[in-house]
Amino acid sequence: MTVDRLGPVDPLSNYGKTEKPVKPVKKDKSDSISFSEEAKSKGEIYKATEEVKLSPDIRMDRVEEVKEKLKDPDYISEKIVESVADSVMKVLGLL
Repeated sequence: MTVDRLGPVDPLSNYGKTEKPVKPVKKDKSDSISFSEEAKSKGEIYKATEEVKLSPDIRMDRVEEVKEKLKDPDYISEKIVESVADSVMKVLGLL
């Protein structure tokens, strides 16, 4: 087996030889960022979730209003039932 010489024998022979420093290349000063559609939709979901967390769980003013309306026997009519059913179907995306 033979070992070929890869460089000079003296390790200090390259000590004084330095390369010229390379100046960094200046790029445009304007930066840009773009978001994928998936990131945008997740951001919207996160924002909506945070708004829901910050909103009160029970609106007592509305609860009292409904209690007062339910005391009236004529309140629950066919028109009211249809209105509530339509609203529920819209929320569920069925209408």
